[in-house]
Amino acid sequence: MVLARGVVFASLVVCSSLSLAEPHDDAWSKIAPYFAPPAEFAGKLGDYRSPLKFEDGSEVRDAKDWPRRRAEILAKWHGLMGPWPALIEKPKVEVSGEESRDGYTEYAVKVEVAPGQMLAGILLVPAGKGPFPAVLVPFYEPGTSVGRPPVAGKGKFGDYGLQLAKRGFVTLSIGSPGGSAWKPDRAGAVCQPLSYLAYIAANCANALANRSDVDAKCIGVVGHSYGGKWAMFASCLSEKFAAAAWSDPGIVFDEARSNVNYWEPWYLGLDPSLPAQRKPGLVTADNPRTGAYKAMVERGMDLHELHALMAPRPFLVSGGSEDGPARWAALNHAIAVNGLLGIEGRVGMTNRKEHTQNAEANEAVYTFFEHFLK
Repeated sequence: MVLARGVVFASLVVCSSLSLAEPHDDAWSKIAPYFAPPAEFAGKLGDYRSPLKFEDGSEVRDAKDWPRRRAEILAKWHGLMGPWPALIEKPKVEVSGEESRDGYTEYAVKVEVAPGQMLAGILLVPAGKGPFPAVLVPFYEPGTSVGRPPVAGKGKFGDYGLQLAKRGFVTLSIGSPGGSAWKPDRAGAVCQPLSYLAYIAANCANALANRSDVDAKCIGVVGHSYGGKWAMFASCLSEKFAAAAWSDPGIVFDEARSNVNYWEPWYLGLDPSLPAQRKPGLVTADNPRTGAYKAMVERGMDLHELHALMAPRPFLVSGGSEDGPARWAALNHAIAVNGLLGIEGRVGMTNRKEHTQNAEANEAVYTFFEHFLK
């Protein structure tokens, strides 16, 4: 099934490039092997509850049932995490600096990401005539994403924003609201911090879409680690992103791994009713689950339900130490949802041993966006 420009499927308006690959598509030929699980994981679904079952246990039988099930999943997650403030359709963008560089122009900007909240970022715009595809790059701070990490020698491969701009994408790199990932400024919002980050991203997508040099139907999001969690929740919870890449965020709940720490109060474990939030660290009897995360685990939920919300939009997991090949057991559920919709080649994963990115992993990310957004 080929999706052409302007086709609406399951309420999603997709980018003009979201079609099955043609044989001459060089970008697809490079990444196609990543879009099928290894033989040992093919068809393995693990212990995850199928997203193709309604909450009452009845089956999603065909593509016509999926929009209703998708809405049910989205409502369940927002119900536990807390509601978003109203989205800002035309966020304010203030430009405080401009510098021409080799092949692109860099702008220092502030973007209205919530009512009364402006967030500093770095906007890179390629030379030439648009409209261009665009990619949002969230991280602790925006400098790393354009090749200026705060500590010399760190973040060598974290410059997604810069490298994508050199490949013809408008990129917007942003950092944590309020300057701290551990105490993010939610501007009065009552939702969980990670959900609020997704809300911020959706408003940034609107800011990009409003630009005359951006193709509003071809906006993606990519992030690593903390930024990977941010990018995953943003793309799954907001239909404004046509494609997404998540670098080693921990794509399922895994309480054996300290970096897959969705239970922390700065992600999903915030509980305003407690006199003090849980101490950072693994879940133990003395340091139990709290907040929305506690409710999710008790209800048998996991992040594969969010992955399903991406269908039919494509996503790539750039897996490292936290997201090894065994994670295909979760991704196979997203493949099943796409299969119900008659779609193939939308769920991919690369793998490396280390948590940090490397050149090969990043090249796959860039090629992924070139294929699906350009």
